Amino acid sequence: MNPFTHHTPYDFDPIFTKIGKEAMLISAAADGCANTMTASWGGCGVLWNKPIAICFIRPQRHTFSFTEQSEFFSLAFFGDTHREALAFCGTKSGRDYPDKFAAAGLTCAYTEDGIPYPDEAKEVLICRKIYVTRMKKEEFLDPSLLAHYPIDDFHQVYVGEIVDVLKR
Repeated sequence: MNPFTHHTPYDFDPIFTKIGKEAMLISAAADGCANTMTASWGGCGVLWNKPIAICFIRPQRHTFSFTEQSEFFSLAFFGDTHREALAFCGTKSGRDYPDKFAAAGLTCAYTEDGIPYPDEAKEVLICRKIYVTRMKKEEFLDPSLLAHYPIDDFHQVYVGEIVDVLKR
């Protein structure tokens, strides 16, 4: 008799639910300003013997330039709270809302090192960028995934070493 039962990845580890179903905010700062965006693609694990988080940002997103210019970014998790703020940050651009945190009803807090994060979050990963690459059309093994890129606006992939975890 087989001792194993079948489960989904969401049963395996809560990070699948935190990122894929509840979503997260990616925040970064540059030139004295901070910006944030909602994301539901990403992951966490161990790479190069370091705890890491991976996030993906399309080049047209306003947060892209902030993340490109900064050595650090944060990933914030809310659980089932702040759904309206997450929806706002996923559909509105910081180009139109210079203080996107406030416009979403959130408070932008900063670590001692100046890394922004929403103060209302339940958990925050503070990440130092250690690897960046752009997805490339010719490297997709499953061509059906290209449906996510009708205008070839492939994500930039950020791998960050998790240097701090903030929890309420």
